[in-house]
Amino acid sequence: MKKTMTKIAGMALAAALTVGMISSSPSEVQAATAASTQFSDVKATHWAASAIEKGVSKGYIDGYETGKFKPDASVTRAEFVKMVVSAMELQTTPTSGKWYVEYVNAASNAGLYASADYTNNDTAWNKVMTRDEMARVAARAIGEKTNEDDKWMYLATKAGLIEGVGKGQIAPKGLTTRAQAVVIIERILSKNSGAFLEADKYAVGSAEILWHGTNIFTVMPEMWVTPESDWKQAGKSSVEEMWNEKLMTITSKDGLYQGKLDALIAIDLADPNDPNLGLIAPINTLKWFNNTTNKNLMVKDQKNSYVLYFKGKTVFNKDPKKYNTYDYLKFRVDGFDSPDFDAYTKKGVLNATSPVYRNTWTDMPAVIIPKTGTIQEYGNLEIRLQTPAGGSLFSQTVPLSLRGTR
Repeated sequence: MKKTMTKIAGMALAAALTVGMISSSPSEVQAATAASTQFSDVKATHWAASAIEKGVSKGYIDGYETGKFKPDASVTRAEFVKMVVSAMELQTTPTSGKWYVEYVNAASNAGLYASADYTNNDTAWNKVMTRDEMARVAARAIGEKTNEDDKWMYLATKAGLIEGVGKGQIAPKGLTTRAQAVVIIERILSKNSGAFLEADKYAVGSAEILWHGTNIFTVMPEMWVTPESDWKQAGKSSVEEMWNEKLMTITSKDGLYQGKLDALIAIDLADPNDPNLGLIAPINTLKWFNNTTNKNLMVKDQKNSYVLYFKGKTVFNKDPKKYNTYDYLKFRVDGFDSPDFDAYTKKGVLNATSPVYRNTWTDMPAVIIPKTGTIQEYGNLEIRLQTPAGGSLFSQTVPLSLRGTR
């Protein structure tokens, strides 16, 4: 329940003030303010001005009696939990002990906090909340669930609760500020009221990489498709979970070679703001290979395409005579086949997955896939990692295999 706040001081302060009125400076007394309060450090053009006004109006956060809001001041775990509990009007029961206990209990009862998150003690609750921890609470507040600790940021960004701090930058270990906290809480309330929140696709893509090592389902979702029954039968809650990050490392049968895929990064060539374009820059010198000696097939001419960049490495190669030396991991992409091979090889029509290179056709850990014009003819849509050797030494792992549209 919301509580009517009055201006008080002394030892009773901690028990009555909203979380916005708990400052890092105990000597600074904050004042309960009306919705119309103008803060000297929050101009009308401030990115969080609207959310701050709403938060103050609803009473779950306040400013300081100095006339400031301190939007960039950090927020502790306890403070953020109290703000969320108060904003969502969750039932609290006063208890003895620390001021935050009743809010922690309410958060626990509502499933916003779990004992596995961090220790339930004073030291832990008084630590500044990270953006990743904020994402966890925010996602739970709208009903999201997962057993994977590194998936919360993905769920929160995909739902539109959290945006990037820069293009494609999500700063999971960054510290939460008062401005960020109130903006996220307003989004939680909007989402729970049925409002649509537009997601920051660059933040979602980065969060997907943080979660399971690839952003292909964010950047090119129309390409990696399969019947819903397939992933449900596999016990998954979405097609994204068909990606198996445990298979991103490949070790040869004899244990003499190991390669690791750190991330499979999809780049949209039609998007000049794609945050991962730098991985393949300069694009003007990048070419694609069509199984011929034609060296004039330029990637810059194929804007309606995606590039898959395999960011990986050889972990160790104890027998270079058996295993070829690569500066990058050996890989393969299947399922995007050519409907007209003559057009592909003789006319330079990009209608299939093709290697990308700069000087020699094996010098770049990437392939290009046109957004349209391919067919799925010979097998599943697959990402494969392979040992750089043939015959009995050959082996592979398949982090992703989808039946697709066949």
